[in-house]
This record gives sequence, C-alpha cells and structure tokens, in this order.
Amino acid sequence: MKTKLISAALLAASLMGLGGCATMDRQTVGTVGGAVVGGLLGDAVGGTGATILGAGAGALAGRELTKPGHALNR
Repeated sequence: MKTKLISAALLAASLMGLGGCATMDRQTVGTVGGAVVGGLLGDAVGGTGATILGAGAGALAGRELTKPGHALNR
C-alpha cells in the first residue's frame, strides 16, 4: 500500500515537472522521457544500480529515437 502511494506521488510530480517543459525541443523531451521510463523500469526490476542503468539506457534510447531524420520523426 505504501509503495503504491509513493509511486503515485512520484508519477504526479514527474508529470507536473514535465508540464513545465513545453518550450523544450523534441529531442530533449525524448531524452528526459526516456530517462524517466527507464528509471521506473529499472526500479521495478532491481535496486539502485538497475534504476541508474535503466535511466541511462532510457535517456540514450529517447535521444536516439528523437534525432532529426529518424523514422519516428517522418
């Protein structure tokens, strides 16, 4: 129960924080979004090390997928 409450609070804070990023370009939003998703997945799988690795991998994937000229941007 306590874990679900903390997770919901973190998700709400993340969404409010990203709401202020309306002036960021697409690649920055992809990088930040990838880091958030990767960190959450890493935390679900393992401990602190998995969270850090997941955030790093997510940031890298988000940046690469939103580069100009990538198939997702056409």
